[in-house]
Amino acid sequence: MAFGYAAAVPTLLSVLQSCKEKPQYAEWVPSFFDKDKGYALAQMVDVILPKTDTPSATEVNVHLFIDQYANEVLPSEQQAFTKLLMDKFMDTLLNESGKDALMDVEAEDFEPLLDKYLAKRTSDEEEAQGEAIGEYMEAVMKGEEAELDDEIACYAFANNIRGITIWAYKSSEYVGEEVLAYLPVPGEYIACGDLNELTEGKAWSL
Repeated sequence: MAFGYAAAVPTLLSVLQSCKEKPQYAEWVPSFFDKDKGYALAQMVDVILPKTDTPSATEVNVHLFIDQYANEVLPSEQQAFTKLLMDKFMDTLLNESGKDALMDVEAEDFEPLLDKYLAKRTSDEEEAQGEAIGEYMEAVMKGEEAELDDEIACYAFANNIRGITIWAYKSSEYVGEEVLAYLPVPGEYIACGDLNELTEGKAWSL
């Protein structure tokens, strides 16, 4: 009997895992990204900006914004570069988490990667990575063969997503009107006022 219970444990765990309710964006079909990568991206932006006393990134549709921005604004060479960076980052995510598919990843799987790739780097490291990316893009533009180191790609993807996540979040209607200091019709101009007194320390929305 003990052997039977032990043998059943993996099956029971998989059943429990499948019963775990997935977020609504699990059904989202992106315009630019593959569905599984869109799901992973949505989880990633919520790790960067989780729900606290303010909404999470996905609650103000940051993931939708990033997908539409990539699809409708980025030039073709930047679109290809974005997909390359994402592929390398997501492959690293699967390898590090031990998961077989991106639809199985969870928020905690991103944390060690983001801790690593969003950590402060030295000026020399940032310069070297910038040069490597520049050389890669230059070669691509010339139609030449080019390779980009996986680690550099992961650093670039994590930092790019963090930047656009914060930008999209602050630009959303809810955050602009309900979280930041919002004054759609500017009134008196106070050049040297104290920010804590004027806006309770909040940045201006507009």
